[in-house]
Amino acid sequence: MKFLCLAYGSEDGWNSLTEDEKREVLAQDAVIRDRGNLMAAVQTKVTSVKNWGGNLEVSEEPYVNLDLPLAGFSVIEADSMDEVVKLVANTPCARASGVIEIRPFWDFGDDVA
Repeated sequence: MKFLCLAYGSEDGWNSLTEDEKREVLAQDAVIRDRGNLMAAVQTKVTSVKNWGGNLEVSEEPYVNLDLPLAGFSVIEADSMDEVVKLVANTPCARASGVIEIRPFWDFGDDVA
């Protein structure tokens, strides 16, 4: 099963970690990548696109304003939600006063990613 993991966190949270903690959480990111999963950090620059009723709007503002900005994401293949929770519990955002939001993919069969 695939899971979308959205990582929310701030630079202040990251900077609050010690150098040893930073190495530890980055090592957990490597564990997730080494399993063949997609994982990336994202910039704070945002482009939002809406095309509601043929009315195209493009802005450089986030669609949703959150307490913490989106900092990264991953697509993790795992057998269960519990497995994903264990994998992301020690990643940078989870440990640096951020949040990881996990959403299971819909299962439409083997033909759809």
